[in-house]
Amino acid sequence: MNGQIFTGATVFDGARLIEGVSVVVEDGIVTALTRTPPEGEVVRLNGGILAPGLLDLQVNGGGGLMVDGATDVEGLRRICAAHIGLGATGCLPTLITDTAEVTARVIEAGIAAAKARVPGFLGLHLEGPHLDVRRKGAHDPALIRVMEDGDLTLLIAAAEALPTLMVTVAPCSVTPAQIAALSAAGAVVSLGHSECTLDEARTAIAAGAGCATHLFNAMSQLGHRQPGLVGAVLDSDLPSGLIADGVHVSDTAMRIALAAKAHGLFLVTDVMLFAGTDMTEFLLHGRRVLRRDGRLTLADGTLAGADLTLPEAVAHVVGLGQPPERALSMATAAPADAIGRGGELGHLMPGRVADMVHLDEDFALRSVWKAGTRVAGPHA
Repeated sequence: MNGQIFTGATVFDGARLIEGVSVVVEDGIVTALTRTPPEGEVVRLNGGILAPGLLDLQVNGGGGLMVDGATDVEGLRRICAAHIGLGATGCLPTLITDTAEVTARVIEAGIAAAKARVPGFLGLHLEGPHLDVRRKGAHDPALIRVMEDGDLTLLIAAAEALPTLMVTVAPCSVTPAQIAALSAAGAVVSLGHSECTLDEARTAIAAGAGCATHLFNAMSQLGHRQPGLVGAVLDSDLPSGLIADGVHVSDTAMRIALAAKAHGLFLVTDVMLFAGTDMTEFLLHGRRVLRRDGRLTLADGTLAGADLTLPEAVAHVVGLGQPPERALSMATAAPADAIGRGGELGHLMPGRVADMVHLDEDFALRSVWKAGTRVAGPHA
């Protein structure tokens, strides 16, 4: 055979850590996890963990580019490449609140990227503009608006054309019928940037909302009489992203969330164009975003995305006392399940594309492979 035999690391298959097995890859596809590997090219990993490629469902940019009105196929290729180099072999480039015209252009670019099979491109995440101005975060309040018929038509067509479309909305800016229509078209409707009540959140979930965007951040908080959107997420099976950088959410709050939800939490970075660069500032809709001491903020101190990689987020969750298996699954199997693609992504098993990462004992990134070809790390 002309296959590759990856050996010498503990293997994480998406659910379990397995000692003493090798991963066999032929023509870019995993063919076996075995204790008796066949003949082939041996790739010795010398410890650490070999895991499925990590998946990031919220990246606002990377490699010096934002997802914005200038985004085209090559821009999406560059953004995805930056994240592959950081361990996320698949991502959802994310457009934050913008005009209808910019939204349409980014969707057009995303459809073209899907047709071009841009490496690492899983689809798009549209974070707005149908949000709640009371929980705007770093989004431009002048661009936040309710969903109209033309918006719904555009998003339904996008959901049908893209491999994945995630749309973050606030219940005050959409109707249950609109949520139902988007969900029926295949979109992942995610609740976020909202001051909604528990009942309003539950109504949206019943209509078809299937996810929540960056738990705790930019949403109504958990009160003992008014549980808000945080309470709705923690008291349901709703999957939710979590920014585990110790800045966006306190470690105590993360421990509470992890204890409350045994399943469904997944890690996101919510990074800006800084990812993969040494840039220190840029303009977002005319406002300066500053990169200082592991934080991204507007000039007034408002958080504006995170300065984080998924391996760092995994390490942070382990540091909170979680088993490595759970932390790793939050960056692999859990996000795949959240977008309904657990049958193709997030696991190392026979028949899956050999998108893989090698992490050291502290979960720092060593190497990345796309379809069995090393694209980051030694000799890439």
